[in-house]
Amino acid sequence: MSDIVTPGDVLGNATEFKAGKGAYVNDNTIYASLTGSRRIVSPLPDSPDQRAIVEVTGHKAHGLIPETGSVVTGRVTKVTARMASVDILCVGPKAVHEKFAGIIKQHDVRATEVDKVDMLLSFRPGDIVRAMVLSLGDARAYYLSTAKNELGVVSAESAAGETMVPISWTEMQCPLSGQTEQRKVAKVG
Repeated sequence: MSDIVTPGDVLGNATEFKAGKGAYVNDNTIYASLTGSRRIVSPLPDSPDQRAIVEVTGHKAHGLIPETGSVVTGRVTKVTARMASVDILCVGPKAVHEKFAGIIKQHDVRATEVDKVDMLLSFRPGDIVRAMVLSLGDARAYYLSTAKNELGVVSAESAAGETMVPISWTEMQCPLSGQTEQRKVAKVG
C-alpha cells in the first residue's frame, strides 16, 4: 500500500501500527512528519512487537527532522503576548531541507519568574534563536523552550539595521546607536 502523504496527515492508529521513519505518534494516532509515500512494513518474525510498521519514504525521507531534546536554531516570525512563532532552520549544526514550525510559549521562555515573562520584550520578529524541542506539539508546530542559560536570542538586528551585541542576559545593544533592547539572550560560551 503506497499513498502520497504530507506532514500532519494521519497514517494510522498506534494500537495497530508502529511509527517508523518519517512518522510520529501523538495521542495514539500516527502522523506523517514529512512528504513522501506511506508504506507498511511487516515486522521481523522474531520481533517481540508484531505490529506492522507504517513509515513515510520519499526524496526528503532522510532529511533532518527535529526530535524531542534536540537543540534547534530558528527565525522568529511572529510574537504575541502568549507565544513566539519560529521557523526552524537548523537541527544542531545542520540545516533542515524542509520547513518546520515551532512555538515558544510564555511559560517556556525562562526557568525562573515565568509569570513575569513579557513575550514582546523577549523576542522580536527576525531574531535568530537557539531553542530546545520540548515535544512534537500539534500537527502544525513543535513546542520549543529557551528556559536554559545557553538558549534564547543568538542574533538580533537593531532598528538601525545593525547586528546587536549581547550586554546581559536580558539586553542587547546596537553598536552604531548605542541603543539597548530587551531580549531573552542566549549565554554564549
